[in-house]
Amino acid sequence: MSDLKLPENLQDWVVARRRFRLSHAHVQMARELGMNPRKLGKLDNHHQEPWKAPLPQFIEHLYFKRFGRERPAVVVSIEERAQAQRDKKAVRREARMKAREEALLLQERFTGS
Repeated sequence: MSDLKLPENLQDWVVARRRFRLSHAHVQMARELGMNPRKLGKLDNHHQEPWKAPLPQFIEHLYFKRFGRERPAVVVSIEERAQAQRDKKAVRREARMKAREEALLLQERFTGS
């Protein structure tokens, strides 16, 4: 991972991934299911409550039930997703700056300033 800090909502998923020993695929499935990373502890107590499935199996079961497939087609880690968000934001910022500069040039042309 780069030295840039992750947004807090993604940082929660990194903490959950480490704490519950989830793979990148499990984290992505849980995110697509709309799970809250801070509430995963309730679901991961299969040692105290033996009728519950281990968290990775539970996530896989729910994902299959909702989407009809075992795993996502493309698995992207949290760090890769954060980098993609930063890159997209930088591209948008550059486009805005360029549009502003072009607008100023047009304004100067028409006003004769």
